[in-house]
Amino acid sequence: MKKSGSGKLLALYRLATRAATPLAGTIVAWRIRRGKEEPSRQNERFGIPSIARPKGPLVWAHAASVGESVSILPLIRKLHDSFPHLNILVTTTTVTSARIVQRSLPERAMHQYVPIDMPVFVNRFLGHWRPELIFFAESELWPNMLTTAARAGAHMALVNARMSQRSYSRWQYFPKTIASLLSCFRVCLAQSAGDADRLRELGAPNVVHTGNIKFDVPAPPADASELALFRAAFAARPRWAAISTHPGEEDIIEEAHSELARTRNRLVTIIAPRHPERGSEIANMLSARGHTVQLRSQEKQPQRDTAFYIFDTIGELGLVFRTVQACFMGGSMVRHGGQNPIEPTKLGCAVVHGPHVGNFNEVYGALDMGGGAEAVRGAIQLAHAMGTLIDNRQKAQLRANAAQAALAPYSGALDATLKALEPLLSAALMPKRQKPPTA
Repeated sequence: MKKSGSGKLLALYRLATRAATPLAGTIVAWRIRRGKEEPSRQNERFGIPSIARPKGPLVWAHAASVGESVSILPLIRKLHDSFPHLNILVTTTTVTSARIVQRSLPERAMHQYVPIDMPVFVNRFLGHWRPELIFFAESELWPNMLTTAARAGAHMALVNARMSQRSYSRWQYFPKTIASLLSCFRVCLAQSAGDADRLRELGAPNVVHTGNIKFDVPAPPADASELALFRAAFAARPRWAAISTHPGEEDIIEEAHSELARTRNRLVTIIAPRHPERGSEIANMLSARGHTVQLRSQEKQPQRDTAFYIFDTIGELGLVFRTVQACFMGGSMVRHGGQNPIEPTKLGCAVVHGPHVGNFNEVYGALDMGGGAEAVRGAIQLAHAMGTLIDNRQKAQLRANAAQAALAPYSGALDATLKALEPLLSAALMPKRQKPPTA
């Protein structure tokens, strides 16, 4: 393998992003047209705050999208309860994750969109917020933000850190660059032993295997009255759900539905796309193929002849998992790496998944080995596996029980994470003078 020994890549990155600054407005405008930015808050992406910095010490936690945001919220609440004088800023990248976070933050926590990783925006953001301590979730390694914050003297930690085999192999071509970025963190708290090993080999100076805090995320809630209405609307209809689906998977789900519907009268398939804004696109595709489709955002309860019911809303998966006894976890039939299956298992929903689950190898490995999940390939295998679980409630319950037993040993990561962060919290929150940020 030919490795790059260049230590100039970060300098080139800074130059390139500085030169690209005039294009930032065009980029954000394009993302607004696609529904990927909130127009009223677009200035936050340029580092312009929409709220004032409160007095006192401030911790900044960044979680890019939905999965990271959901997993880090229990940590935010623990910090909020343990340090009564601590202010907490949470940033996200996506609109969906922003809505989830804003609805769930405790009293002294606030949300902003993370700025684009261009020097002028980074300097503006850090100059306003001046965080004493920074947490980045999983694998967020933005060069300008990391190096500028490190030079300003902020203590930083990579929390619930993940380094996939694929990313590890790519970074091996740029060993000095990744070592320089990882050296910005005082500590990297790794999800798994494999993640810890890969981070150490790439140059992270202080790595601790604390476990995956996603195992400690509470089950998603559901409004009791909504749940009663939703269950009543389905009555005795056979049903299943496809959760966090990605482009290309809805075709497979439609084929599996058609196969299942041949022998199951009034079958209904629930689809909750990973990105809810895709709901209308999916509905149009299914309608064009002759199916009766409803969008949750337009009609709250499924009608008698509904074949596909699409959850294009946010924060309602607890309703879905409590209504079906089996679900397919998306991102696994396409080469995305799979989506987190922990939430459905906590609510007794049997899990089926595709072959591509590299983002959650540890979780799916434990589930598959313990009989708590089943891997399938293609629409026919999906239909066969799902049909068995739809028809046999006892078998679905046994699988759900096996899943809960398989994941039980992995709990405790949240407490381990907090314990590992205690020295950093103590050091970061001591009164000190902070250098002005410059990128």
